[in-house]
Amino acid sequence: MTTEEHSQEYDVGTTGTLADIVAIIESAKVRGGRDVLEKHITKALPEATADEVREAAEVATEVIESIPIFLARARQEASERGLDSVVTPLLDHAERYYLQPVDLIPEMTQGLVGLLDDSYLVIRMLQNLERGPHRFLDWDLDYPIRFLQRLVGGKVSQRLDGMAMDAMDEVSGQLSDLWQRIAHDA
Repeated sequence: MTTEEHSQEYDVGTTGTLADIVAIIESAKVRGGRDVLEKHITKALPEATADEVREAAEVATEVIESIPIFLARARQEASERGLDSVVTPLLDHAERYYLQPVDLIPEMTQGLVGLLDDSYLVIRMLQNLERGPHRFLDWDLDYPIRFLQRLVGGKVSQRLDGMAMDAMDEVSGQLSDLWQRIAHDA
């Protein structure tokens, strides 16, 4: 199934933030496209052969193109399970980072390479949701996170991990405050 078909399945490409993310991805593909991505991968993975670089660029592109689908599916699952108050703020945080034109690796100047950090953050946040007492989406996100970590580098991935944890802490603090207010009102 193509990204466009997935987009239609989860109504990703029509309106709102997810449509903006799809547009950013398409724009990044136009600016430098796979050539810039392959050059970045060659530097990030100096041991890789030319065929491995091309394959890694294909996988990276697929991961990037899947982000709106991941986000749409996570929102849908949160709604179905009544977890909007926990999940929505985290997804909003990840989406805002994706929409920032200047971040750790800016897509405005780097094209698809600039979406590696954005994609890493989204997947890390989804992975953090999987660590709760009950599986959220029951997706194995270990491979894509390790793959993207190699492409963005250790320093960038550490900063993104910190951002993901800060967002989790912020949401848990907000929920704690909400529960205290509800308990106080009762």
